[in-house]
Amino acid sequence: MQPAPRPAPSAVGVPLRQPPRARRPYATAAGGYALGAVAGYAADLRFADPRRGHPVAAFGRAAGRLERALWRDHRGAGALYTALCVGGVTAAAVTVERLVGRRGIAASAATAAATWTVLGGTSLTREARTIGAALRAGDLTAARERLPHLCGRDPSALDEPQLARAVVESVAENTADAVVNALVWGALAGGPGLLAFRAVNTLDAMVGHRSPRHRRFGWASARLDDLAGWPGARLTALLTVAAAPHPRTAWRVWRRDGSAHPSPNAGQAESAFAGALGVRLGGSLRYGERVENRPVLGAELRPVAVDDIERACRLSRRVGLLALAVTVAGRCAGHRVRARAARAARTGGGSR
Repeated sequence: MQPAPRPAPSAVGVPLRQPPRARRPYATAAGGYALGAVAGYAADLRFADPRRGHPVAAFGRAAGRLERALWRDHRGAGALYTALCVGGVTAAAVTVERLVGRRGIAASAATAAATWTVLGGTSLTREARTIGAALRAGDLTAARERLPHLCGRDPSALDEPQLARAVVESVAENTADAVVNALVWGALAGGPGLLAFRAVNTLDAMVGHRSPRHRRFGWASARLDDLAGWPGARLTALLTVAAAPHPRTAWRVWRRDGSAHPSPNAGQAESAFAGALGVRLGGSLRYGERVENRPVLGAELRPVAVDDIERACRLSRRVGLLALAVTVAGRCAGHRVRARAARAARTGGGSR
């Protein structure tokens, strides 16, 4: 008689040893981006922008030389200039991303470096607080001398309330441009998205204004900046409402006044900040010899006071942290959706 076959170990209660489960590609890619974005944000908090050798400053110098070579009083020349500047930065970022791959310490380090390069939230609030300190000390001269580091307005005739209002408006607008929009484009397109947005925003600051030299040449840069800034400006307003001491007021002023601003994006952040801080923004502004009479945002609220500068800085920091959380979560969710779609395609749409 043949002996009975010996049962498999699992049949007598001893589980078979399973091979280690492979890590899902979306998990490693999403985790690498999340780690890099958080590290880059932390680097901006700790170090801010270097006074010398900043990559954005180097880009600005290169763009300035190219402008002098390509300038013509024509929209076509400006469109070529914009395409070369933004396209060059994007191509370089894509090349680096391909070299380091999408996983591992190198990918996280590249994302961290790109994030730190493009964020400007800490430098923004430092400049605002420097002006606020000068105003609290009663030194209008020092405050006026410092304002051009924050915005392009002519400070020579501004009094204390006008200087404080200019600072709060700049903090609001630049929270969208220097923090939230950069993080949004990082979530959408990784390192290349981060750097391409900063290139677009820098070009708008350089040639996007309506000076006689740049009215036509800078048209493409200004319109591209409007387009690139659209999603982040709305997210900034939503996050401002979420972070506001009085969310209902912030929501009401934003929804009522956000579209009254001549800029399709700046008014979103400024109106939400006005409601969140309970202050009135907007009105007449002077840029050199040009005067703009902008709509008032939050007309029923009180004028800006010097102490509102610090409140605006704290609100900007809260909005930035919320934006980091939302954009990292959004990118991770996008990776999961793409991974599921890829698995469904491989299995013909079925599930196990």
